[in-house]
Amino acid sequence: MTENRSRRRRVGLVGALVGAAAAGIAAGVAAERYLVRRSRGTLEDPYTDESFGRLPFDSSRTVTTPDDVDVHVEVIGGPSELTVVFVHGFCLDMGTFHFQRVALDHRYRMVFYDQPGHGRSGKLPPGTEYSLDMLGRTLAQVIEETAPEGPIVLVGHSMGGMAIMALAEQRPQLFERRVVGVALISSSTGRLSEVSFGLPDFVTRIRRPLMPVLTSATRLTPRVLDRARRASSDLAWLLTRRYGFGGANPSAALISYVERMNSTTSMDVIAGYLGTLFAHGRAAALEALQGVEVLVVSGEKDMLTPLAHSEEICRLLPGAELVVVPDGGHVVLLEFAEEVNDALAEFLLRAERIAESDRESDRTEAGEARRLRRHKLFRRRSKPADAPEDLAS
Repeated sequence: MTENRSRRRRVGLVGALVGAAAAGIAAGVAAERYLVRRSRGTLEDPYTDESFGRLPFDSSRTVTTPDDVDVHVEVIGGPSELTVVFVHGFCLDMGTFHFQRVALDHRYRMVFYDQPGHGRSGKLPPGTEYSLDMLGRTLAQVIEETAPEGPIVLVGHSMGGMAIMALAEQRPQLFERRVVGVALISSSTGRLSEVSFGLPDFVTRIRRPLMPVLTSATRLTPRVLDRARRASSDLAWLLTRRYGFGGANPSAALISYVERMNSTTSMDVIAGYLGTLFAHGRAAALEALQGVEVLVVSGEKDMLTPLAHSEEICRLLPGAELVVVPDGGHVVLLEFAEEVNDALAEFLLRAERIAESDRESDRTEAGEARRLRRHKLFRRRSKPADAPEDLAS
C-alpha cells in the first residue's frame, strides 16, 4: 500500500508538472500554431517532394553490441580506402544525415547506424538507464564489424559527437592508429545541465532536482505518455521547430521529418538517456583527438548545444576548424545542408591526405607525424595577420 501511494504521488506530481508546463507552452504558442498550420501549405517548400526516410544502401547488417543490443547498420561502398562512420544524436536516427548521405553517395565508403533505443535498433529492458559509455562501446563494435582495417573518419551529431568522445576515452589507441578525422556537429564536451534551452530562469533552476522524479515516473507510465505525445502532434511540431531550427522560415517538410524521428523514440528510452546526457563531461577525452583532423560545426542559433559549446571544443583543440552557420539551429546539417556539406567535403579531402601520408609512413610513427602536422596547423591559424610568414612555418 505504501509503495502504491508513493507511485501515485510521483505520477500525480509529474502529471501536475507536465500539465503546468503544457499550459504555459500552449499559452505562448496558441497564436503561432494557427499561423504554422497555414504556413505548412502556403509557404514555398523546396523539400515537399523529398524522399525522407530510408535511402538505398549496398549492404545492411545487425551488429550485437557488448551490452546485448541489436543495432541496425547500413553500408554504402565507395572508391576511397577511407571509411566514414556517421553517428546520430538523441531522439533521432541515421536519417539525420540524409543530405550528407545523398551528397557523398559512393564517393566514400560510408557506415550509418541507429543508436540503441533509436530507429530500427533494439532497446535495453524497460527501466534500464542508457549511458554514453555504452554508446562508445557500440561505436567500437560497429567499427570492428564494418571497418576492421583501414583509415576511419568519424562524424557525430549532438549525442553522436559525445559517443565519439566516449570512444576516445575508452580506446585512445584507435585514434593514434586508424582515426584520421573527426567531425563534431552541434555537440558538446559537457555541462549540458547549465543550458537554459531558452526557458525562464526559474525552470532552469528546478530542472536538476526534478530529474530523478521525471525519469522514474516515465518508467511507470511510458505507454500513457507516448499516447499523450501522439495526441499533441501540433504542439510537438511547434516545439521541434523552435528547438531544432534557427531560421525564420524553415522547411515545413524538414520540421515534420525531424518531428517524426523524435516521436518514434519512446518515452522509456528518452528517460533512460537523460541522466547520462546531463552528467556528460569529457573534455579530457579530446586529448586523443590532438593528432587527427577535426571539424567543428555549429548553428549560430542552436538552443540545445549552443555555439559556446563548440567554441569550447575548439579552445581545447586549437587546431580544429570551426564553421558557424548563420541562423542555423540544432539540426543545422538538415536545415543548412549545403553549407554543412561544403565544409564536410573539404574536411574529408584533408582527412584523405592524412590517410595517404600515414600509409607512406611507418605505422608506429603515424600518430607523432599527425601531432606535428596539427601543431604546425595551429601555429599557422594563430599567426597575426602582419606576422612574417616564417613564424608560422
